Amino acid sequence: MVNESARRRLRKWALLLVWIGEIWNIAEAGVALWSARNASSVALLAYGLDSLIELFAGGVLIWHLSREWREREHEEASERKAQKLVGITFFLLSAYIAIQSTGTLLGWFAEPRESLVGIILVIASAVVMTAVFFPKMSLAKKLGSPALRGEAIESLVCDLQDLTVLLGLGANALWGWWWADPVAALALIPFLLKEGWEGVKGEHEEEG
Repeated sequence: MVNESARRRLRKWALLLVWIGEIWNIAEAGVALWSARNASSVALLAYGLDSLIELFAGGVLIWHLSREWREREHEEASERKAQKLVGITFFLLSAYIAIQSTGTLLGWFAEPRESLVGIILVIASAVVMTAVFFPKMSLAKKLGSPALRGEAIESLVCDLQDLTVLLGLGANALWGWWWADPVAALALIPFLLKEGWEGVKGEHEEEG
C-alpha cells in the first residue's frame, strides 16, 4: 500500500513524464512542419499537424490529472467537450491530408523531395515515446490511474503508427519514389479517423 507522501512523489513524476511528452511534441511539430515546407512533404506535414493535435490532447490530460489528483473533482461536461474537440480536429486533419495527398499525386502541387531531417525525427520520436511509455505505465499501476495509463498507450500507439511516414520518406530518399510520400500520408488516415471517432464517442474515457 502506497502512503500519501509516496503518492505525492509518484504524482509529480507522472506529471513530469507527461510534460516531457508535451515538450517533445512542441519540438517535433516545429521540426516536422519546417521540414515539410522545405521538402514539400505531405507525409511530414501530416506528421507535424498530428503532433499539434497530440499536444492539445496532452494539455487536456494534464489538466484532468491535476484536478483528479488535487481535489478528486471532475468537470465531466467540460472534459467531454475537450475530447470531442480533439476528435473533430482529427477528422479535419484527415480531410486535409486526403485533399493535399490527392493533389500531390495528380501533379497539382510540387513533388516531395527527400528529407533526412524528417527521417531522423520520426525515428527519434518512436525511441523517445517508447522510452517514456514504460515508466508511465509503472506509475499508472502504482497510482491506480486509468487516465495516465490511457495517455501512455495512446501516445505510444500514435508514434508507432506514424512509422508509416518513415516508409514513405525512406522510399523517396533511397529510390526517388516521390509518390510514396503522399501515399504514406494517405495510409495515416484510417488511424486518424479511429482516433477521431474514439474522441467523439469517448471510448478512451470508457476504457478508463
